[in-house]
Amino acid sequence: LLNRLGDSYIFIMAENKVDMTQVEALHVALQQSFSPDASVRDPAEASIKQLKFVAGATQMLLHITEEKQVQYEVRQAAAIQLKNICRECWVERMSYLGIPLPDYSHSTNPDGTPVKPALLSEDDKVAVRAKLIECLLGEPDKSIRDLMAETVHCIAIHDFPEQWPDLLPVLLQAIGLNADPSQALRVHNALLAMRKVCKRYEYKSREQRGPLNQIVVQSFPLLLPLAQRLSGPGEHSLEAAMMLKQILKIFWSSTQFYLPSGNNADGTASSVPSPALANPSALEPWFEVLKAVLTKSLPEASTGLEPTGQPTTKEERNAWPWWKVKKWAAQIMTRLFSRYGIPNYAEDEVKEFAKYFSQNIAPSFLGPVCETLNLRPSGQFCTDRVVHLCLNFVDLAVELAPTYKLLKPHMDFLLYKVCFPAMCLTEEDIEEFENDPHEFVHKQNSPLADFYDPRMSAITLVTSAVKYRGQDTMQPLLGFLTEILGRYNSTEEAGKNHIEKDCALLMFGSLSEILISKKKYATELEGLMVSSVFPDFNSPVGFLRCRACWMVQRFSEIPWSDDGTHLRNLIQLVLQRLSDPALPVQIEASKALRFLIEVEGADVTLLPVLPQILNEYFRIMNEIGNDEVVAALQVIIDTFGEHIEPHAIALVTQLSSAFKNYVDAGEDDDDAAMAAAQCLECINTVLKGTCEHPELYKGMEPHLIPLVLQIMGNEGEYLEYVEFALDTLTFLTYFPLQLSPQIWEAFPLLYWAFDLWAFDYMILMAPPLNNFISKDPRHFLTASADTPEGGKISYIDMIFSIVTKTLHEDRSSESEQRKALTLYMSVLHNCTGQVDNYIPMINDVVLGKLGQQVNAENPATRHVVFQVIGSAIYYNPELEIAELGKRGVTEQVYQQWIKEVDSMDGWLSQKMTVLGLLSTLRLPASVLPQGLVAMIPNIISAAVKLAAKMKADVEKGLKDDDAAIEPEAGDDDEQWGGFDENEDVTNPNDEAYMSALNKLTAGGDVSQFLLGDGWDDDFDDLEDDYHSPIDNVDELHFVNDVLKEAYQREPEVYQQVQGALPAETVAACQQLFAAVDAQRSQAGPATPPAS
Repeated sequence: LLNRLGDSYIFIMAENKVDMTQVEALHVALQQSFSPDASVRDPAEASIKQLKFVAGATQMLLHITEEKQVQYEVRQAAAIQLKNICRECWVERMSYLGIPLPDYSHSTNPDGTPVKPALLSEDDKVAVRAKLIECLLGEPDKSIRDLMAETVHCIAIHDFPEQWPDLLPVLLQAIGLNADPSQALRVHNALLAMRKVCKRYEYKSREQRGPLNQIVVQSFPLLLPLAQRLSGPGEHSLEAAMMLKQILKIFWSSTQFYLPSGNNADGTASSVPSPALANPSALEPWFEVLKAVLTKSLPEASTGLEPTGQPTTKEERNAWPWWKVKKWAAQIMTRLFSRYGIPNYAEDEVKEFAKYFSQNIAPSFLGPVCETLNLRPSGQFCTDRVVHLCLNFVDLAVELAPTYKLLKPHMDFLLYKVCFPAMCLTEEDIEEFENDPHEFVHKQNSPLADFYDPRMSAITLVTSAVKYRGQDTMQPLLGFLTEILGRYNSTEEAGKNHIEKDCALLMFGSLSEILISKKKYATELEGLMVSSVFPDFNSPVGFLRCRACWMVQRFSEIPWSDDGTHLRNLIQLVLQRLSDPALPVQIEASKALRFLIEVEGADVTLLPVLPQILNEYFRIMNEIGNDEVVAALQVIIDTFGEHIEPHAIALVTQLSSAFKNYVDAGEDDDDAAMAAAQCLECINTVLKGTCEHPELYKGMEPHLIPLVLQIMGNEGEYLEYVEFALDTLTFLTYFPLQLSPQIWEAFPLLYWAFDLWAFDYMILMAPPLNNFISKDPRHFLTASADTPEGGKISYIDMIFSIVTKTLHEDRSSESEQRKALTLYMSVLHNCTGQVDNYIPMINDVVLGKLGQQVNAENPATRHVVFQVIGSAIYYNPELEIAELGKRGVTEQVYQQWIKEVDSMDGWLSQKMTVLGLLSTLRLPASVLPQGLVAMIPNIISAAVKLAAKMKADVEKGLKDDDAAIEPEAGDDDEQWGGFDENEDVTNPNDEAYMSALNKLTAGGDVSQFLLGDGWDDDFDDLEDDYHSPIDNVDELHFVNDVLKEAYQREPEVYQQVQGALPAETVAACQQLFAAVDAQRSQAGPATPPAS
């Protein structure tokens, strides 16, 4: 090793006091990790995994990475290990609750305790910070410098700027040497590192962007002149392009969400508007750079013109630095336009800048953008990504009056010479359709296509042009498309242009929503389908058969003027394509059928062949994992629910099998993973459709129970499917009259999952847990499961552990805590007289929660606490009141409870308040606390008032159900041609989106916006999914029986109580008594109140 590396390496080692023996051993281990011999490779990999525990390992890795004479693969491996160790071990990893996380490997010590995560020493950190940037600046290899730049990013997250104050000055010093050609590598790598630091703050809220603002203030005066020089007409080198690309990426990170402002004295971002807002022309030099980049000519290599050396293959061109620079210029322009350039959507402080941008900057960009879009029509090359971004820019320009006026004379060029060719199938597409249909289907259904595919941005532009500027574009475009279809129909087979027709139909279909909404076009669509689509179902051209099926999805709603023959023919044509020899056609046919089954009269044709249809769907699902195919099957099952029952078990069998196949492939196949989830959703649709015949569930359980156990019992390996599995379990535990021993195997799995990895699924776990308790209370109370430690834990203790953990964990939301408390109610309602020893524990938890919530503005959690207290009193009034007395809170609890009555809207809160308060009166007054006796009039008043309200709500609901629903008036848009050229487009949906995005300036960050503010709390709690024996207790009858019983038991006491009642309460009582008597006279003998 020493001989190979030479004296210079020995000098470096000695200077940094690195143990050469350890360096040599590390070098050998890294080499051996590439050995094909497992006996050599495995020990080497094991020792490398332990590097993070070795003091000085990062310094040794850094020196091996830096040394150019070391074997390249070893240097790269060292760089990877350095990045991983810095990412894992720079600071202690904490959960979002501030709890230390275990080691990445989840390893354990011999005694079973988790291995403590490794942490770098301060000496190692200082050494790495001191050396890393210098190593990066001099690194010529792209892979290794990218790894080192990522390491800079990992460290900057924690240390910049406080612990790494010299980082920015060192980078700026290197960038300042840009006039010296020999320093080009160091300048580029310094820009790369600066971009990584800027990226750290890209998505931060305005208040957290202080360091980024400081970088902008110090670096932009240096970067702008460099960018101007590099984008000038005399710069053609690849080094210039690579440096310019990094500068534009820095600009992107600094501006895409906020225009940079200054900082306060403490380093936080200032609320003072940015210089660009105070003086909109301040950014003009940067805009000139973007325009210069976009207009730069990139000639073919064969011309010999500068910049020379453009590759000839598409893949290499896409990666060529000069095309990358154009991509970033187009991306920045489009982003600035959408974020800051449209006055209607701009926040208040950006309004003036938006006006300036819309009137001056956006129009000046149109020339370079349209020039770029003209490259392909003029026979020159342009990357898909650049075309995509330029089309997005034009799409925005269509909405803005100043830019649309400039575009209007060129709309024919944009629609027919740019968009139409961009939407056409390419030779590569057709080759893929015929020889790699799985990949073709994957690309056609990729959700990422909107972000890179020019075909998608062309469709969006065409749709916007017709929707917003229809008076200028609609008729010419329809004439253009109709001419293509007519020419195709009149041409001999050998001369037909199949690609052109496919694109014409794609354009028609993309405009379907607009065309169907206008009567004058809607009546012509039937002719379009019959003359130009129906024949293609039997075309020898596979992609035209595929397009015909796609057109059905777009135009299934059109009115058919004949006797139903066209619809029947269409259904038959689609059914035939389910067994088409081309897989993409099968996929589109299966998707098309979901739209046809909803058309009136379709069931007559489809029902007789339903079994065959189902078989075709399963055959396609076995061929490829596609979530839309499974979703189409789900619609069929949902629509023909009553006819599905004979096929239900076969359906579940097939879907379960498909799920297992997709899961096996899902790790490497995103489409299969999505299809697997859709299979579970489809299974739940079958269960929903057959729930009125739960005896069918018995035949499905052998397939579904193993599936649920697999998902819930593998330590979170199938986490993405947990939600669906819990829904399945809810069906299987709610509808059958009895639960099988096999389904009970899921109960402890729910507990272990909740305890170890599925804490966040509390809301979905509660319904099946409630079902378990209510369906077989005896088994629930007697069953237990083994613990990992070798002990036993009873099922009821599992429930109480779940509730306690949920209410005591800071990470649980109020909604989750409310849902957990329903488990207490389920135990109390279903286990009458059998859980007395758990009453103290229930009180400890709920009274503690009540104390936390007593002054909370939102009363929802308090109401659920009172549901539990009401349930406990209903369960055993003497025991519960005694527990309240032990804690000295009886009167306070009742006073607060009565105070809450007016704000209770949920039926469960109302019902448990009526049952709970009045259950107090089932005890003789002589055994009640004196303070509670004095409150009896208030208790009766509150309960009667609430019972009367519930009665009125029920009666009102019945009247509302009988009320006629006024039909909505349709919008008469026959004269609507979009916006005039002097008007900006206004779109309420876009305005709402931008309004939400602009609220980020009030202090939120982008992650909050994407998740939704308050995403984990205060959703309306659904009480409809809670069921228990109290459903059978009529609250009006209960009020009647308890009050009459109390009066008969203690007439003197309740005579005094009656005298203390308000007149309206006495009147309400009399009305309730009369209503109950009337009901009972009609229904027969009364049932006694609760035991």
